[in-house]
Amino acid sequence: MTDHAQLEADLSAQIAAAPDAAALEALRVAALGKSGSISGLLKSLGSMSPDERKTAGPAINGLRDRVSAALAERKAALEAAELDARLAAERLDLTLPATPRRKGAVHPTMQVMDEMIAIFADMGFALAEGPDIEDDFHNFTALNFPPRHPAREMHDTFFFNPGPDGERKLLRTHTSPVQVRVMQKTNTPPPASWIAAGQDPPIRVIVPGRTYRQDSDATHTPMFHQMEGLVIDRNIHMGHLKWTIDTFIARFFELPSVVTRFRPHHFPFTEPSAEMDVQCDTSGGEVKVGQGTEWSEIVGCGMVHPNILRMCGLDPDEWQGFAFGFGIDRLGRLKYGMPDLRDMFASDTRWLSHYGFSAFATPNPASGLS
Repeated sequence: MTDHAQLEADLSAQIAAAPDAAALEALRVAALGKSGSISGLLKSLGSMSPDERKTAGPAINGLRDRVSAALAERKAALEAAELDARLAAERLDLTLPATPRRKGAVHPTMQVMDEMIAIFADMGFALAEGPDIEDDFHNFTALNFPPRHPAREMHDTFFFNPGPDGERKLLRTHTSPVQVRVMQKTNTPPPASWIAAGQDPPIRVIVPGRTYRQDSDATHTPMFHQMEGLVIDRNIHMGHLKWTIDTFIARFFELPSVVTRFRPHHFPFTEPSAEMDVQCDTSGGEVKVGQGTEWSEIVGCGMVHPNILRMCGLDPDEWQGFAFGFGIDRLGRLKYGMPDLRDMFASDTRWLSHYGFSAFATPNPASGLS
């Protein structure tokens, strides 16, 4: 029995001093494993007499149970110490700010479009929309394009393959086809996505949307955004057109007034036709509108051609009107100093983080937003 007590004392001391789980497991195997010291004592019970077994059996089994309990207790202590060490090493300071996450931004084109819509809405214009895929009639014929006009050729227009009926659809080259859809009377109601189709005069609408032409350089892209404006009423003249555009330009560029000039031009769908330039200064690598001695072309415009009014069922002796077309991307480039239009469609998140707008920014009342 003295040997049992000494063995228990030695094992208890070794268990208490075990530095880690690996050392503790080695002690368990040495004591309770197949060839362990306590396992050897249990095997010796078979060679004892019944009287010896009655005395030695409980003592050896008690030794085994006490050593097993000591091993379990030390294991729990080692695991708790390991967890405390991990918690201390991996502690998070919850008072620190979170890791910054990349935030989205409003694309400059969408920002400019919203600004333009807000300004024209304040001036009494409604919103109209139409399809991106057009037919020849709405894109060309109804807008007074002669049959062999250069704009119908492949170098300007994206055409689809002919359909079963031989008609070739196309990607609209301007938003002007919506003018026709607004003025023209039809017995077929438009899809729900087309707004303000088939109105009776007087008409005052703007038409924002995507347009497509085969052209690509620093100031042109194959897909770009345009905003068309159309006014149809009695006794409309060029003075109304000039006031409308001057007022819009001053509010868009947040200036008390602007200096503009009309230059004669030719568009098949307007007569007379003009291009409007705005006074600017391009020195220093940026465009400053409203100052300097240079000019930048900003809009094409004119009085709606009588042939178009007749095509849409309106009497040009009773109704007159004007139309204008802004390049939305180009206006954004002028206002916010973006040097190359192609960058607007390059999907570069670095560019967007620099030029993009917060969706939660406070609108500027001077721009016409509210």
